[in-house]
Amino acid sequence: MTHDSSTSTEATTVEAAIGGRAFPNARGRLPGVTLQDLPEPQPLRRLLGPGVVGAAIGLASGEFILWPYISAHVGLIFLWGAVVGVIFQFFINMEIERYTLATGETALTGFSRLWRHWTLVFVVLAVLSNMWPGWATSSATVFTYAIGGGDPTWIAIAELVTIGVILTIAPFIYRWVERIEFLKVGAVLVLIGVALAIAVTADGYSGLGDTVTNPGLPTDLGFALILGALAYAGAGGGQNLVQSNWIRDKGFGMGARMPKLVSPITGEPVAKPSTGYVFPPDAGNLSRWRAWWKVANTEQLVSFVLITIVTITVTSLLAYSTLFGQDPPNDVSFLRLEGEVLNDRLGWFGTFFWVIGAYSLFAAALGILDYMGRLVSDSVKVSYLPGSGWWTEAKLYVAVVWAHIVVGSAILLSGFDQPLVLLVISASVAGVMMFIYSGLLIKLNRRTLPRPIQIGGWRMGVMSLVFLFFAAFSVLTVIDQIRDKFF
Repeated sequence: MTHDSSTSTEATTVEAAIGGRAFPNARGRLPGVTLQDLPEPQPLRRLLGPGVVGAAIGLASGEFILWPYISAHVGLIFLWGAVVGVIFQFFINMEIERYTLATGETALTGFSRLWRHWTLVFVVLAVLSNMWPGWATSSATVFTYAIGGGDPTWIAIAELVTIGVILTIAPFIYRWVERIEFLKVGAVLVLIGVALAIAVTADGYSGLGDTVTNPGLPTDLGFALILGALAYAGAGGGQNLVQSNWIRDKGFGMGARMPKLVSPITGEPVAKPSTGYVFPPDAGNLSRWRAWWKVANTEQLVSFVLITIVTITVTSLLAYSTLFGQDPPNDVSFLRLEGEVLNDRLGWFGTFFWVIGAYSLFAAALGILDYMGRLVSDSVKVSYLPGSGWWTEAKLYVAVVWAHIVVGSAILLSGFDQPLVLLVISASVAGVMMFIYSGLLIKLNRRTLPRPIQIGGWRMGVMSLVFLFFAAFSVLTVIDQIRDKFF
């Protein structure tokens, strides 16, 4: 069967595969899906990557700034929130992956099948969350600490342009992103190992017990910061949605049948939109599905969950060991003070901390521009430009990346360059996004997939809890902001 075929026999077969229902296509505005067997599962060693990329991009605002900032000010009483945030994101990511494993489509394409303009809603929210160049600014600021001076604004702009060049000329974009993020994870793991060996104090280790024996909710820091920290404990916002794109390019499940995102300059872009397939729920396909589902869950657990929890814990311990009780600054310059304390104690570790932090935040900025390009280009191509032969997904991707670079540079040159403020804005919007799409994922994975692989049971209960959790914190954040601005 070809992707474009749409005979009544095939349509009926697709309906039978998903339980006698019509596969949604936004009232005829999106192409239908066709029937294909699920590809043969692959071993974990060949598939390890998307979870590491997700964790590596997330090892930035949350791990190096928001959670250490909280720990430096109130101690480790809220570290439990990071564990909750990461576990919730694991379940979110797996429901995103469930749809892509089964169809080859991204979750955002699936949302657009339920209502065409969900694409526009999430594109707008993702742009609002990521137009603020907080990661590049943070990287540039920390870099100036390491080299002893410099203008963070121009360094941040240079970083953005460098990222744009990398993402424009990479022949197979995912592979380049994966390599850069793997290098980042390696550097961060070295930092963590050294920190545990020589930098975390006995008081730090004893304070770790407070998150169990004396847990708290630091409301005096504001619900916007709390929601942002919970949302960015790991990935957050639109980054979770792009887990679909990464596993598809890696060849997970039905994603192996989909075109890969390549450079419009050095690759061979595909003009048609990336819409997918459904597999018949027979014994062979269900056996392959169980194998794919097991390896996908394992890949997320051993990479995204493990790396993120360990990193947040150690960076928070480091901040607590150096700054707690010293009235640290209420902006990103607390990282300067943290590095200075480490240099005073150990002679060199503070500079090493700044260098790793600057690279980590640079790699995060690269990953964020990559995922914004993927999210917007795939969504716009599928929902609004499916018939365009000139506007390929690759061309849209590059256009989005450079548009973000131009807007981000303009924001920096306008003087709005406070990294912590930019990151809290981004993270708060990301939390609202997660509230919306956690509910949509439940509907999507009940409405479009064959009954044996639909979300159900205890995973349905967890996702319902995730939806209510982010809904509550989103409402509290709005109330908190209204109170601060008007009362």
